[in-house]
Amino acid sequence: MSTPLPPFPPPLHYGSHLIDDADVAAVCAALRSDRLTQGPLVAEFEQGIARRVGAPHVTAVSNGTAALHAAYAALGLGPGDEIITSPITFVATANAARMLGADVRFADVQADSGNLDPASVAALVGPRTRGIVPVHFGGLPVDLAAIRAIADRHGLWVVEDAAHALGADYRGSPIGSCKYSQATTFSFHPVKHITTGEGGAVCTTDPVLDQRMRQFREHGLVRTPAPDSGGHWGYRQDALGYNYRICDIQSALGSSQLKKLPAWLDQRQRLAARYRAQLAELGLPWLEPTAAGPQAGHAYHLFSVLIDFERAGVTRAEVMGQLKEHGIFAMVHYMPVCDQPYYAALYGRAECPEARRFYARQLSLPMHPGMRDDDVARVVSALGQALSGSTSRIDNEEKLACNL
Repeated sequence: MSTPLPPFPPPLHYGSHLIDDADVAAVCAALRSDRLTQGPLVAEFEQGIARRVGAPHVTAVSNGTAALHAAYAALGLGPGDEIITSPITFVATANAARMLGADVRFADVQADSGNLDPASVAALVGPRTRGIVPVHFGGLPVDLAAIRAIADRHGLWVVEDAAHALGADYRGSPIGSCKYSQATTFSFHPVKHITTGEGGAVCTTDPVLDQRMRQFREHGLVRTPAPDSGGHWGYRQDALGYNYRICDIQSALGSSQLKKLPAWLDQRQRLAARYRAQLAELGLPWLEPTAAGPQAGHAYHLFSVLIDFERAGVTRAEVMGQLKEHGIFAMVHYMPVCDQPYYAALYGRAECPEARRFYARQLSLPMHPGMRDDDVARVVSALGQALSGSTSRIDNEEKLACNL
């Protein structure tokens, strides 16, 4: 009789949602209610986000791209205008501006963090620039004070793309409080800190901006009685908008998830600390985590490492392939948006050498609150094995050089 094989450990993805019985119960209660959309649970979810980030106004929408689109539109972005943003981001940051007919200029990033470089931003400001859109890559806040100073010098607005940064803070202020910006956008995709399936939100301190975004998410409509309605029904369309509403079912899930966010953020911090300690024990000079930032509280949407693959003598594809054999699914964030075929054809080659260098070295390791301490050890061990063959080869080359 053959001995049964030991169970293969469960796969570890770079990010994953976590759903419990409380979430299921909240969604079921919403399904049994008499309002599946445009009901009270949407406002309840918005209020929960507002309390969490310290912003007086929050508009929940159908996804993170819609949040960016609504913020840009409410600020008046349009044809002939430009924004300045990061090339190390998901394409939605730039695409939402293009949807409004505006152009995009890509500033370079800081080599150790992937975050927008304020000096590069300042060099790109021109007569058509209307706003700056910093992206808090991986959950690490950008140097917002420096970005705000540039914006103030030139009369520009700032929209924070905080799709990665729910729960982060900068100089003691929560990301989303809009202390340094006109608006902050979030995403609630399943790999983010909390999920609504698909969903997003825009935070602002400006009530006029908030009202514009609320109209934008609902076809540009204002609810007001029609002249012949006797005050019972009606609406008025003042501007062009979209159906970017989030529904009560999604909002019920979001409100339930928000209750667990503090514990999940703590877990991400613990996992990140273990990663940093155990990666250091590997003693590989060509492998380092991205910077944590002295003035910012990292939300660790991603745990990102930088590997000099050429020096290590192995390709990123080979490393990812070997990790996959261990059931570990790493990811790359991101191919610079300026090098995507659409933007390269539109604007030509952008001057973003650090962004390309960052992309060539970047790898996102599994990071989500469902992970345990031994999962980190498993990832680090597998990564060490993936690099170990090249380690011995380089060590031998260095010894040979010393003997010559």
